[in-house]
Amino acid sequence: MYGSTSEKPLLARGDGRHVLIVVDDPEIAELLSTTMELAGFRISVADTAGEAVARIVKRRFDLVVLDADLSDMKELAREPRLAVVERPRVLLLAEYDSLDRLLPELGPGETDYVTKPLRIAEVLARAQVLLHGRRRVRREGTVGYGDLVLDDSTCQAWRGQRALDLTPAEYRLLRHLLVNANKVLSKERIGRFVRGEFRGDNAIEQLVSRLRRKVDRDGPPLIHTRRGFGYWLG
Repeated sequence: MYGSTSEKPLLARGDGRHVLIVVDDPEIAELLSTTMELAGFRISVADTAGEAVARIVKRRFDLVVLDADLSDMKELAREPRLAVVERPRVLLLAEYDSLDRLLPELGPGETDYVTKPLRIAEVLARAQVLLHGRRRVRREGTVGYGDLVLDDSTCQAWRGQRALDLTPAEYRLLRHLLVNANKVLSKERIGRFVRGEFRGDNAIEQLVSRLRRKVDRDGPPLIHTRRGFGYWLG
């Protein structure tokens, strides 16, 4: 039924990229998994949003196909954001009457949607649009949060496509904040980690201020102050 002339272009679409399918309907999960595997994608499956987040933190995915109506989506939105090296692009599966709720949250080029009932050809087409040109290779030794990435092999950091010109102390501070994302770190703890001692002067405040100007110059702020307690990244 399927000749070689029609199979080869289909298999070339996925190019081995890794897709996480997050749906709680076994039949839809099977349909999407089988079709996207035939299209050349590597597939993983989760049936809750919580399980999906746990997997995304542990490994990199190129794309997440996510049912927008999962029962635990609202609970997940109230949880603190977790640090991931590279946030995957998202293809939402949504009911037509829920689009007015979803559309304001769709970022340009990073998130897209298809409406239910699903049309497999449309799912594949929108996946291709989202993934077009996204072939960055994550090297060993990198850590990150959102669009912030640190490469320990070169001691270089990026915010999106912008390289950050950091001093050794700034790099150590940023990495310490990043690996403790969403945790408030005291000046004493930061001082002992970055400088090996805490002297009680304003050196840490100045260091954080310099780092914040570099990291948060062109994007939403990632470095925050909890007055009387310390600093946190998130």
